[in-house]
Amino acid sequence: MTDTATDRGFLGNLPILALALASFGIGTTEFVIMGLLPDVALDLGITIPDAGLLVTGYALGVTFGAPFLAIATARMDRRRALLLLISIFILGNFLCAVAPDYWTLMAARVVTAFCHGAFFGLGAVVASNLVAPHKRVQAIALMFSGLTLANVLGVPFGTALGQELGWRSTFWAVVLIGVVAAGGLYVALPRKIAASTGSLMREARSLGKVQVLFAMLISVLASASLFSVFTYITPMLQEITGISPRQVTYVLLLFGVGLTIGNYIGGRLGDWRLMPAIIIAFVLLIVILAMFTATLTEIIPAVITVVLWGVMAFVLVSPLQMRVVNEASEAPNLASTLNQGAFNLGNAGGAWFGGLAITHGVSYQHIPWLGAGIALLALLFTVWSHLLDRGEEVLVENGASA
Repeated sequence: MTDTATDRGFLGNLPILALALASFGIGTTEFVIMGLLPDVALDLGITIPDAGLLVTGYALGVTFGAPFLAIATARMDRRRALLLLISIFILGNFLCAVAPDYWTLMAARVVTAFCHGAFFGLGAVVASNLVAPHKRVQAIALMFSGLTLANVLGVPFGTALGQELGWRSTFWAVVLIGVVAAGGLYVALPRKIAASTGSLMREARSLGKVQVLFAMLISVLASASLFSVFTYITPMLQEITGISPRQVTYVLLLFGVGLTIGNYIGGRLGDWRLMPAIIIAFVLLIVILAMFTATLTEIIPAVITVVLWGVMAFVLVSPLQMRVVNEASEAPNLASTLNQGAFNLGNAGGAWFGGLAITHGVSYQHIPWLGAGIALLALLFTVWSHLLDRGEEVLVENGASA
């Protein structure tokens, strides 16, 4: 079976649900480290900002590993490529669970990250091509729902497990999730999903288009805005809001609920009007992050803001992914994978900027201003890109009328 567009209801969605299960496992291992930063830092004898670099290392592994794996798997049957990538994920988490020291753990996180960008990039294209054209963003959102459920279920329960039994137990649990996800992919994916047959050089050249570069830059900034704050959410809530480590687990659960709602909304809005939806989301995101600096001092306002922040952060994900695929129509697989690298370059940059700000005396309460500023920059580039679109439309209309 090739990845041609179909619209077959629930049974037709089974391959996408299998991809969502795999994305749940990948999302859990990516995000759960945030809730375990104090535990990892204490156990390995490092500072919290140093532990935060485990987020940066993972993100850089995605960023630089994604292009190599995208090229290495470009001519592979897509089903086989996805199964190979989930196997790398299982191996990396096994190495995390047995890592004896900080640098071994860092290396294991990087190995785990290698599969991330290629898996989400390739999986997003496969998902979008398995449904009717008017549901393509929703299909990507369905696959990415595994990522949001990782924050609803995987991260809170992984954090609680790590706090009770030690942070290594969380990675053993993720290994088990990976094995189950691999089984789901093996059973549910079509037996034959043809690889791209185009020229890699031609595909690579198409990535140099201005709008493709704009789209990836906006993805970088969107993720940097999120991770400049989210990386340090546990110490923020403990030190400024004054809640216990156990209560942080529940707040992370609610944040994940917000991500899930945002992912659902983003899929619908993206299929409605893509760029206006992205612009509106950035405006609301800036307002919410600015509010967070004030609401962080009281538990109820802080929790409400965390949920709203989660909603707006993930409204952006599937529309931004679809934007890149649309603009790089000659190289959708490579562009989709590289955009996952762009997201994770933003993750790395955001975590690094947040840690740098804390190291130089910025209080946890004022870290959300950093996220708001980065989101404002992303909004400016989004508006610029949209204006370029409108200009191209006018030129086409004038040429047609002439």
